[in-house]
Amino acid sequence: MLLNFFSGLRAHNVPVSLKELLALLEALQHRLAFGSLDDFYLLSRTILIKDEKYYDRFDRAFGAYFKGLESIDDIFEALIPDDWIRSEFLKQLTDEEKAKIESLGGLEKLIEEFKKRLEEQEKRHQGGNRWIGTGGTSPFGNSGYNPEGIRVGGESRNKSAVKVWDKREFKNLDDSVELGTRNIKMALRKLRKFARTGAADELDLNDTIRSTARNAGLLDIKMVPERHNAVKVLLFLDVGGSMDPYITLCEELFSACKTEFKHLEYFYFHNFIYERVWQDNQRRHQETLSLFDVMHKYSSDYRVIFVGDASMAPYEIASQYGSVEHMNEEPGYKWMQRLTDTFEKVIWLNPVAEKYWDYTQSIGMTRELIDDKMYPLTLDGLDRGIKYLAK
Repeated sequence: MLLNFFSGLRAHNVPVSLKELLALLEALQHRLAFGSLDDFYLLSRTILIKDEKYYDRFDRAFGAYFKGLESIDDIFEALIPDDWIRSEFLKQLTDEEKAKIESLGGLEKLIEEFKKRLEEQEKRHQGGNRWIGTGGTSPFGNSGYNPEGIRVGGESRNKSAVKVWDKREFKNLDDSVELGTRNIKMALRKLRKFARTGAADELDLNDTIRSTARNAGLLDIKMVPERHNAVKVLLFLDVGGSMDPYITLCEELFSACKTEFKHLEYFYFHNFIYERVWQDNQRRHQETLSLFDVMHKYSSDYRVIFVGDASMAPYEIASQYGSVEHMNEEPGYKWMQRLTDTFEKVIWLNPVAEKYWDYTQSIGMTRELIDDKMYPLTLDGLDRGIKYLAK
């Protein structure tokens, strides 16, 4: 059962396992989805898909499989393949509904007649009482009326169809699209190491139950500190110039990071990292922080994330006085080397599409300095970067 559907998902590069297929079969046996393509779609996606980024591939595989079914028998074989399951379907009907089905000779007769008329009909039909079409009183079609019908396409008007065979259209998603705040949060949540710190203000239910039992049934409430994400992050954001088109995207990333990480420190820079950074763009010429102080203040287990397009003149990285804003005594690459030597994990998120990176020399120089740990600022790129930081 559903082996072809399972193979189709794998053919579309959807990572599904046999264990998940068995879970889906068990769910169908418990009638969590029965006789409805919509319900089966939602159920199968919930069980089989572990990551939202695969929704697009799943939808395409689902559509390809079910659009390829040529007859009503194929649909029943896919969703209700066994005689005993059809019997279970009949058990869900009221006596009145069963009587209506029997008026056409039973469920098998209804399906057989539907298949026969599909083969005989050669053109679209509107109204009437025999052919498959829209309106009318034929038991096959949509937007008409027959109490023991099968709806084909369209929308149900009288909600009386015995079976629904409808064309589904699914909105495509993809892991190459730029991020929204919600998607960023979902990706950042993979960078988690929980710990309990601070005041004990959260109920420890298990310990409370154990302590109460040991206390002869007298309530003994136990509290624990709230669990927090213990991962510590330094976020360096490139601002101004060529980064202006990506302001909204960077704001979304910044907002998501502030929500997901309790231990987050952020700094701004322009084009490339030098001896000083800042935290307030309105006062960046008056209030700056020494990068040396940053490297000595925060421990080496902080995860460092750079966000920038890395697009600049090569001398801004390689040369003394190469900065376009001040006279830097040491070239930028030396500061990057010091930073990568200080912290265990450093990545760079680039909003520029990855296919254009080879056309910009400074991007190649930056990738080399961070040991090729540059990732595109997309769902897939952020996912890969977070996985590296989480190791």
